[in-house]
Amino acid sequence: MEITEVKVYPVKDNDKLKAYASVVFDDCFVIRDLRVIHGTTGLFVAMPSRKRKDGTFRDTAHPLNMETRDKIEQSILDIYQQKIATDA
Repeated sequence: MEITEVKVYPVKDNDKLKAYASVVFDDCFVIRDLRVIHGTTGLFVAMPSRKRKDGTFRDTAHPLNMETRDKIEQSILDIYQQKIATDA
């Protein structure tokens, strides 16, 4: 499965949330509402999630291994950095 498209939508005036993103795989499957977050150790990508009745959040879509997670995260962060550089 290959990433065929990444769209990043920067968010202004927010300390932690930096952008929303969507990723298309093999031109036939999309995951929307990924978030670029500025955490204590830097930027990371949070998967789409839903709030549960007990107040906790559970991912609605997520990779099953670190290799795939890293590939998705790096693709999104690369595009995010490009967007920020051109918008500055």
